[in-house]
Amino acid sequence: MAKEKVITIKLVKSSFGRKPNQARTLKALGLSKRNQQITKIDNEAVRGMIATVSHLVEVVEN
Repeated sequence: MAKEKVITIKLVKSSFGRKPNQARTLKALGLSKRNQQITKIDNEAVRGMIATVSHLVEVVEN
């Protein structure tokens, strides 16, 4: 079985005052507080969500 790629996503800017779809995307990713980090499996769905909020998050590929 092939090892799946994992990425770490860190919220660097708050969702306060952002468009509703951006706030919902952060919530769907599991990010609610600044400097919070989560680890997700790298796939197209997660990459699409990251593209929506790319100005609010930092991504580190592990």
